[in-house]
Amino acid sequence: MANLIRRENRDVARAAPRELDPFRMMEALLRWDPFRSEAGWMSDTVEFAPRFDVKETKEAYLVKADLPGIADRDVDITVTGNVLTISGQREEERREEGERYYTTERSYGRFSRSLSLPEGADADNVKADLKDGVLTLQIPKRPEVQPKRISLGGVAAGSESKAKA
Repeated sequence: MANLIRRENRDVARAAPRELDPFRMMEALLRWDPFRSEAGWMSDTVEFAPRFDVKETKEAYLVKADLPGIADRDVDITVTGNVLTISGQREEERREEGERYYTTERSYGRFSRSLSLPEGADADNVKADLKDGVLTLQIPKRPEVQPKRISLGGVAAGSESKAKA
């Protein structure tokens, strides 16, 4: 899975303006993406950015993403060419008048993540499942790119005992 960009999702990087720690400010500035957020680089807003794991097995590529609190209807998975895109939204809870919040750390909003599929991925047979807040995608490898076992000397495994007899 080439072109998967690792991103840290630490809220520390989104320091409030009153916290003028130069290290936090520099980290926030280096992580700021002007095309991702409408807010400034020192904003109090925290965007929802789920974490992804990608692994390769002999038969498939597996993608897992933590999507807590997101319903099936709020997740969109598409494949265009060799690019797999996972997008969705986690809605913010409504606040009622008279409620008092002591802390709000959970993030909400839209997210979108694109992964470049390797040449041997079978994009037509992707399986997706969202269970207990974890999205699991299984992208099988096409048969022609799966490893094949080749025996030495042209003798197939198991036929050696018959040849000696």
